Amino acid sequence: MQFGILGLPKVGKTLLFNTLTQSHEATGKFDAAGRTHVAVARVPDDRLARLRDLYSPRRYTPATVEFVDIPGIQRGEGAESLDLAKLKTVDGLLHVVRAFEDPEIPHPGGALEPRADIATLDLELILADHTLVERRLERLGKGAKRALSPQEERERTLLADVVLPALEAETPLRRLALAGDDERLLRGFQLLSAKPMLVVVNVAEPEVARARPEDFGLGGAEGLPGVVVSAPIELEISRLAEEEQREFLADLGLAEPSLDRVVRACYGLLGLISFFTVGEDEVRAWTIRRGMVAREAAGAIHSDIERGFIRAEVCRWDDLLRLGSLAACRDQALLRLEGKEYRVEDGDVVHFRFNV
Repeated sequence: MQFGILGLPKVGKTLLFNTLTQSHEATGKFDAAGRTHVAVARVPDDRLARLRDLYSPRRYTPATVEFVDIPGIQRGEGAESLDLAKLKTVDGLLHVVRAFEDPEIPHPGGALEPRADIATLDLELILADHTLVERRLERLGKGAKRALSPQEERERTLLADVVLPALEAETPLRRLALAGDDERLLRGFQLLSAKPMLVVVNVAEPEVARARPEDFGLGGAEGLPGVVVSAPIELEISRLAEEEQREFLADLGLAEPSLDRVVRACYGLLGLISFFTVGEDEVRAWTIRRGMVAREAAGAIHSDIERGFIRAEVCRWDDLLRLGSLAACRDQALLRLEGKEYRVEDGDVVHFRFNV
């Protein structure tokens, strides 16, 4: 899973990136690095940590998320300032929005307007997509001098009749309700405004415990999903020992650090869940899409397991912790045998039987 972090200049993107990935990229107030950064963050999961403590395995492997920190997008220069090569491949976008005052760095618009900034970046993505769609239609138009293939005809119809009108109406493509085939075709174009987006509102330290995404027009049926953080203070917290972290968070009135909130929101945005495999060799989390059946989930581990799938032995993580072993779960009839069509649930502990 990969997320691109983007926003207007000086909103705290790289601070958030450093917090999430434990990186140390430069974050000077007045000098923008102008470079794209890539790093991996471990997905915090107390359930997996408790299973690790139960098994004391030789290897402990949490799920991971890769974050790509894109340089600040200049207003009116979206298509030119975006690192399209990096952004096209990400699964989702994190839009960092500034909601803090800093007299040393005046807001480009003269005053803080988080809602306007959200709309501004969406427009930059729309304009970048518009340029790409026009180029593709131009190439298809040149190809029309020869007979277009059925696939090319479908592309031209979708782009000309649905996608381009939406972009010209300044509608992000993620809002389009498309039939399955058209949705898959649109996904193949890797257009930016079609990607799922999470808004991360960066507030001042005193606001972080009481500000809510709804205060910025986020959430609800029409609004984008959002999370509120205070990047500078949470970067400082992330550098502390675990016990000191808990004390600092309690002083701020927070139950958990920003990494937990942001990653959980990323999972929700993409419809992702985790299942676990356990043993003395390794305790590990695997990321799959919600609703995936057991045979497909086996493929997340190895294609041979999916191909030779026989059955899955499944129990709940909390039952395993409470009883202390898979054998005890079996004795209590809490270790179930499931077939290939079983829909794996978040928090399942699974052992796959297969033969190849």
